[in-house]
Amino acid sequence: MNTPDASFPILTPPLRAHEAFSDARAATARLIELYQEATDFLCNQFSQSVSGPRPDVRFRAFYPEVRLTTNTFAQTDSRLSFGHVAAPGMYSATITRPDLFAGYLEQQIGLLIENHGTSVMVGPSGTEMPVHFAVSNNPSVTVPQQGAMQYPLRDAFDVPDLSTTHDEIVNVMGWTHPDGSHPLAPFTAQRVDYSLARLAHYTATAPEHFQNYVLFTNYQFYVEEFETYAREALADPDSGYTSFVGPGNVEIAGAQDDMVQPAKLPQMPTYHLKRAGGSGVTLVNIGVGPSNAKTATDHIAVLRPHAWLMVGHCAGLRNSQRLGDFVLAHAYLREDHVLDDDLPVWVPIPALAEIQIALEQAVASVTKLSGYELKRIMRTGTVATIDNRNWELREQAGPVQRLSQSRAVALDMESATIAANGFRFRVPYGTLLCVSDKPLHGELKLPGMASDFYKTQVASHLKIGIKAMENLREMPLESIHSRKLRSFEETAFL
Repeated sequence: MNTPDASFPILTPPLRAHEAFSDARAATARLIELYQEATDFLCNQFSQSVSGPRPDVRFRAFYPEVRLTTNTFAQTDSRLSFGHVAAPGMYSATITRPDLFAGYLEQQIGLLIENHGTSVMVGPSGTEMPVHFAVSNNPSVTVPQQGAMQYPLRDAFDVPDLSTTHDEIVNVMGWTHPDGSHPLAPFTAQRVDYSLARLAHYTATAPEHFQNYVLFTNYQFYVEEFETYAREALADPDSGYTSFVGPGNVEIAGAQDDMVQPAKLPQMPTYHLKRAGGSGVTLVNIGVGPSNAKTATDHIAVLRPHAWLMVGHCAGLRNSQRLGDFVLAHAYLREDHVLDDDLPVWVPIPALAEIQIALEQAVASVTKLSGYELKRIMRTGTVATIDNRNWELREQAGPVQRLSQSRAVALDMESATIAANGFRFRVPYGTLLCVSDKPLHGELKLPGMASDFYKTQVASHLKIGIKAMENLREMPLESIHSRKLRSFEETAFL
């Protein structure tokens, strides 16, 4: 915890009383106002004290919060999976970056007011705002190199606190805030701020650019195809897409504009084909491995996307498959191990009908095949995800036996992780893979083996992923965020 030195007084911005709001837009505007006051205070005090000796006061500001107290059970549409609390009680959520999440907050707060027929309270919370997160969003503040200050930063300011930066709300039942209130949102403000900072670091793009429909890939070719698709979309005035953003926050609005790549690409290069209301498509090249897949989804989850899909390469496990065939995952064999502590392997990760239908329709649309003919190029089945890229070099009997027993048709290193984290964070998920090798059948991934069929299929793969997202975009939000991902005890906010 951030425990101040008792010999130093604490200086805070003027603390306002909580105020009731029955209008979601007004409530969100107050959250923005309170957040701005808190960050301005910390940034100003930081700028004034950073180059001198330790101040004789401690500076502190608080995240804003939204609260709901209800004495009745909500009479809501039983088909809805969000927008209401399950039982009478006191509920709260600390809020950060309300400017970034304004649309989301207006929607979620509006549903609370409508479904419970009562107002919400907005005011300062009791959670301290770390100075790191306040100054990181203000480009006018100069941050010195570590060790350049005359005193440790934590002596005068609050710093990130792991007791409020966690996944306990989504991972366990019965979690409550220190004041006894139940959570309204799946993440605390510090957890969100932590992930927003990590996203900017790993992707080299600002969180503001992320769209609500996210594609993950493990192959650079898809990035090249995505830029080609984006330029075609920008050239089409009827596409609805407005700009294309790459690492370094380089943004182009015209099909012929130059996109200058930074000298060094980040760990997970990310590209955004933007559309009004965040309804465009983001592509993240997570590279290889379940650790990267978990890292990316851990942080993107705080943005509350409407869906994420894996569109990458895999090993085909059946002799009847060809290089370039597609695999639509309807189950997952999890041997990635990175989520075992958060989501035990005995937890089933179900296929989501809405996502499966959108993907199958997209394959049919792009390939011009349908019905029984679609089976020529696509197989539905279990996808196994492992954490050992060179699994073929180990003794074969054990792994092959498990793959056969699970009826797996493909193997990769990311898909089950992405699906499992989608399940854990209540983000709709899906997987469509492209077979790039068949190690059990002597067809290893070697140069020169790619056939024309394979090259054609890979070129179509990304278009299928984008088309699936466009299909999902046309669906009601309530249908995508269905009850399948909700547990016995859920937050009101998506």
